[in-house]
Amino acid sequence: MARPKKPTYEFVASRNEYRKRVKGPDGKYVALYAQTPDELTEKIASVQFQIDEAIYRRENPTVKDYAEKWLTMHGAHIRTTTLADYTSKVKNYIIAPLGEKYMVDITPDDINMAISKATAQSASIYRGVQMLYKMIFTAALKSHVIDEMPCEDLNPKGGKPAEEKKALTGEQVKTLLDAIRGLPPYPFIMLCLYAGLRREEALALQWDSVFLDGAAPHITVCRAWHTEHNRPVVLTELKTKAAKRTIPIPPQLVECLQAVKNSSTDDYVIAASTGGPLSGTQWARLWKYVTVRSTKERSYTRYVNGQKIKHTVTPVLGESASHNRNVVYSMDFHVTPHQLRHTYITNLLLAGVDVKTVQVLAGHEHAKITLDIYAHLTYNQPKDLIAKVTGAFANNPK
Repeated sequence: MARPKKPTYEFVASRNEYRKRVKGPDGKYVALYAQTPDELTEKIASVQFQIDEAIYRRENPTVKDYAEKWLTMHGAHIRTTTLADYTSKVKNYIIAPLGEKYMVDITPDDINMAISKATAQSASIYRGVQMLYKMIFTAALKSHVIDEMPCEDLNPKGGKPAEEKKALTGEQVKTLLDAIRGLPPYPFIMLCLYAGLRREEALALQWDSVFLDGAAPHITVCRAWHTEHNRPVVLTELKTKAAKRTIPIPPQLVECLQAVKNSSTDDYVIAASTGGPLSGTQWARLWKYVTVRSTKERSYTRYVNGQKIKHTVTPVLGESASHNRNVVYSMDFHVTPHQLRHTYITNLLLAGVDVKTVQVLAGHEHAKITLDIYAHLTYNQPKDLIAKVTGAFANNPK
């Protein structure tokens, strides 16, 4: 049997080295050099392996490569805030556990293991992650990157059940307003309590959308606030089409906004010291006026002689903060911005406002959203239902 011939290489006298040109993954030739033919053979084998790997990777992308490509393709068609949410979920729940694997190698077991991390989060986060898995792998299937759908049978239920939303009571509303009256967050809280604005809607509100005169004072919601790298960004693109709405406002809010407007020279109702919208840090500082007045236990870290020392504060109702005597722990309940909006919607329904009207005022895209969240308020009031129930069985035997 004839022995295989050793490869012959061109000798470059000017370099005193052997040379071989090989075709790279981009189709262009590159020159490889070595002192001896054997050394050049080894180098060619190593480079050829890298070239083959690059070609395979280009034709068979990793989960990381394809997921990032998918985000780029969809980024132009969704809101900036939605893209940021998608990017975070893809990074933490798809790329982190599966990023280095090839798309074609992913199995249902791989995905079930990977998504288990999301089950420790809320049900809404789990549903969002599950949706992204299906969207990304469906796109890969349609583009013939994969031959089978590995996430078709994901369990639709997962994550921690959401805590029941609780509206503030009338007494809690009074306590909250008394605690922050005259302080920076007061107009924000009034907008959420008496107009049901979302945080991003309240922080984007400008005076050209506030109409305080006439028989029907109202607010027009037409902008949304968010931050990018702490800098404020205000867009006319809202969460949904239904979010763009006109809201009649009650006298309490008219009076509050009129007072703010009389002393304001800014375009924004809730403005930074420069007159523009708040940054992320400025918003956190604004809301801290509320949190520091509650009796909720909290921890903070101080540095003593270069060491981190953790302190836990358990405020006592009615006492003043040791670091600031003007701060009184007057709220024995916790408040979130969304809870203020929830209180607004709850009060409308308890006052007998029909669900369809509440849907429009709240900016919900469908009445089903309003019903799913608040049905227990409209259909679980015994005093309102007793007459209907009694009438239904009036002619039945005893």
